Amino acid sequence: MNSSGKRHFERDALAEVRAVYSDLAARPIDRQCTLRTECCHFKLTGLTPFLTRGEALLAAKALRASGRKRIPDRRDGACPLLDPKTSRCLIYEARPFGCRTHFCEAAGGPYSRREVLDLIRRLERVDAEVGGSGARPLPDAVAEGLRMLA
Repeated sequence: MNSSGKRHFERDALAEVRAVYSDLAARPIDRQCTLRTECCHFKLTGLTPFLTRGEALLAAKALRASGRKRIPDRRDGACPLLDPKTSRCLIYEARPFGCRTHFCEAAGGPYSRREVLDLIRRLERVDAEVGGSGARPLPDAVAEGLRMLA
């Protein structure tokens, strides 16, 4: 595939990931997330979101748009996409599916898998289409996404 075809293919994959996120937001599932960030402290929660390759590419593009060329190093165990100065997500609008359906008790706990299984399947299809091999931990997935965009 030439570079133009690759860009078109990636653009379509990213559009589908965005559509999944939009479809999730349109569902009448009561959530109370207002940028609480408790769930962004992976070391404290013991839980790290996993991203498919399509999600990782979207997150990497958003991180680049924030002016960063590499994933920040967070030695405190927090999400590397959580700005240590502002305690805000660097890519909130492009945050991954796992962050949207998170395990944060303060926001209402995790979504039931049956409530979002169709969306998970769509993300898995995109993953396969872009040569992914399944979901990976957020830091590794986003770092790989950045390398792919280079």
